[in-house]
Amino acid sequence: MTWTTADIPDQTGRIAVVTGANGGLGLETAKALAAAGAHVVMAARDQGKAADAERVIRERLPEASLEIVALDLGDQDSVKGAAATIADAHPVVDLLVNNAGVMAMPERKTADGYEMQLGVNHLGHWTFTA
Repeated sequence: MTWTTADIPDQTGRIAVVTGANGGLGLETAKALAAAGAHVVMAARDQGKAADAERVIRERLPEASLEIVALDLGDQDSVKGAAATIADAHPVVDLLVNNAGVMAMPERKTADGYEMQLGVNHLGHWTFTA
């Protein structure tokens, strides 16, 4: 048996938050959830790419319910701010897709001094979810 996005049940009235929704799997996830009727909060660091991704979704789904929230998972202040923005606008989040991440990058540190891959892929999403 093969599962496809056509198997996603109706998501009308549900709030979905997708990190890294500006490209790759995050963008595809945002598209699929929007097509199923969810209101999709596209949480992304690069606001230009996020706006481009929103345009891509709206080209296919003009009636999609979308919003963009700035989220830099490598900066705990940004993470806490994005979480507060979403919580203030949406008393309930029905779906949280912690997709964003980095890998195989040169040695760098987050704004808070953590190794970048640990800070973004683990600590950023942990704080965001909490």
